Amino acid sequence: MKLEISLFKFDKNSDYLPYYTKHFLKIEDEKNILDILKTINKTAKFGFKDCENFDLVINGVYVKASIKLEEILENFGKELTIEPISIRRANNDLLIDDNDFKDKINVLKEFIDENDIVNYSKLKQYYYASNTLNYNNDYIGDSVLIFAHDLIEQKPAYENYILHALNEVEIGAQFHTNLENRIYNFDLSIEEKIKNIQKKLDLFEELPKQNFRINKTLIIDFGDFEDNYEIKHDFKDFNIAYYPSKNNEKTLELLEKLNAKILNLDTLNLDLAKNTFNKNPKITYCVASTILLDAFDTNADFLLVDTIEDFYIFDYNRKQIEKISGREIILPVIYINELQKLASGKHDEARKTLEKHQINPEII
Repeated sequence: MKLEISLFKFDKNSDYLPYYTKHFLKIEDEKNILDILKTINKTAKFGFKDCENFDLVINGVYVKASIKLEEILENFGKELTIEPISIRRANNDLLIDDNDFKDKINVLKEFIDENDIVNYSKLKQYYYASNTLNYNNDYIGDSVLIFAHDLIEQKPAYENYILHALNEVEIGAQFHTNLENRIYNFDLSIEEKIKNIQKKLDLFEELPKQNFRINKTLIIDFGDFEDNYEIKHDFKDFNIAYYPSKNNEKTLELLEKLNAKILNLDTLNLDLAKNTFNKNPKITYCVASTILLDAFDTNADFLLVDTIEDFYIFDYNRKQIEKISGREIILPVIYINELQKLASGKHDEARKTLEKHQINPEII
C-alpha cells in the first residue's frame, strides 16, 4: 500500500513563502502518523517533534501524531496533506512559535502556579484548532476557557475573580466557535466546559431566545416537510451547497433523489456560534461570510439549509455579512421545505415563500 503525502515546508530563516513537498510512501512497518513522519525524515529532513503527543493537521483536521494508520486510511484516505497546527505561526516546517498560546494564560496569572501552567500547556490543540483565530488573533482562546472551567472546579473560592478576569477580555468567550468538527476524536465534554463558562458569564442562550432576524419583522412560514412525496423535477444541472444540521436524515434522503451535484466544501462544516448571537453577532457574520463566499466562488446555484435559524442568519443578515466580507454575495438561500416543494412540482406553494427572501432564487 502506498500513501501520497503533501508535506508542509517553511523555514523562517530562508523561505519567503511556505510550500509543499510530495512524498510517495510505501507502507511497511509504520503503525501511526509519527512513524510516517520519521520514515520521511530519513531521506528528507524536516522539522517535527518525535513524540506521539505531537499536534499536527491532516487534511484540515487536528490530530495527534499517535493516530493509527488504519484510522488514517478510514478517515482521510491515501492522499494526505500534513501541516502544522498553525500555518501563520510556523517557523520550522511542522514546528511553530507558540508564544501566543503561552501568553494568553496571563489573563489568569493571579490565580495560577507552575503546576497550573503545565496543565494549561496540555491544551494547546484546542487553542489552535479554534476557527475564531482565523478572524481575530486577539481571541482569548478556547484553551483558556477550558482551563478556567477546571480551575474553578479546583479552586471554587476564586470563581468570581476568574470570571471577572475573563469578562474583562474584549475578544473573549462570546467569540467561541465549536471545535467538534475540527478535531479528530473530539471529546464532547470539552464543549460542555466552554458552554459552562459562557453560561456563568451570561453569554450563552438557547436558540429560541436568539433573534436571528435583526431589523426584520417578517417571519416566513415554510410549512411542513411532507413525509410522502414524489420527485417530479430533479436538479441534475444544479450545484448545491448544503449547510447541514445534526438531524438531517430527511434532507440527505431528498438530496439523494435530486441527481444534483452536492458541493464538498470544508467551510460547510464551520460553526456559526448561534448560542451567543444576541451577545455577539459579529463572529456569526464572519463565519457566515466565509461559508457564503466559498459556496458562491465555487459556483453554487444556492445554499441549502434545513433549520429556520440558519435560514435567517444567511438570508436576513445578508447586508451585515456582505459588510464583513467587503463583497456583494448574490447567492440565494433555500430552506429544505421549499426545495421539497420545488422538486415535487408544487411551484405555487414554493413561490409564496421564495418571494419573501432577501434574494429570490427565481428558479421556478
